Amino acid sequence: MTLVPILAVGAFLTLLVSVTIASYNRFVRQLHFMDNSWSNVETELQRRYDLIPNLVATVKGYAGHERATLENVIAARSGTMDIHDPDAKTEPENVLVNGLRQLLAVSEAYPDLRADIQFLDLQQQLVTTEDRIQAARRLFNGNVRDYNQRVESVPSNLVARVGNFTKREYLQIDEVVRVAGAPVIDLAA
Repeated sequence: MTLVPILAVGAFLTLLVSVTIASYNRFVRQLHFMDNSWSNVETELQRRYDLIPNLVATVKGYAGHERATLENVIAARSGTMDIHDPDAKTEPENVLVNGLRQLLAVSEAYPDLRADIQFLDLQQQLVTTEDRIQAARRLFNGNVRDYNQRVESVPSNLVARVGNFTKREYLQIDEVVRVAGAPVIDLAA
């Protein structure tokens, strides 16, 4: 047996192991990217959660008899704050978004509330926060897209199977308010 075939097999195996290790490490890096971008989403969602009690209190001062709407928003906020898994966050967040939309729709019936400086400031903060949530969500979903493509693509899908890397879900959170700041009113609700 000559030395050349043994060296060729050895070089091939070394290359195969190196490529596998590099692919595995890239999956790990992408998981960290997703975790980091998820923490950005949670930071912006927390900013929204912090605005809600002030918004509810302001509306309550003008529209106290809208008790069901106010209670629904507070309940939805409580129900979503404790969920930290991106795959489980979409539905509870959209329930909260619908409640906030209804809360903002209530303000349309109260001209004094719409003119209240504190309410206008809170509404502007909510618009800014919504923009930041959507930007963080897009970054997170971009990281999820890149990761999912690798999980499904050949040959990295082989490393994904061996390393137990599975597809992740996109985060699909509706906007409470549009970028222009006009409340989104769902007339069907």
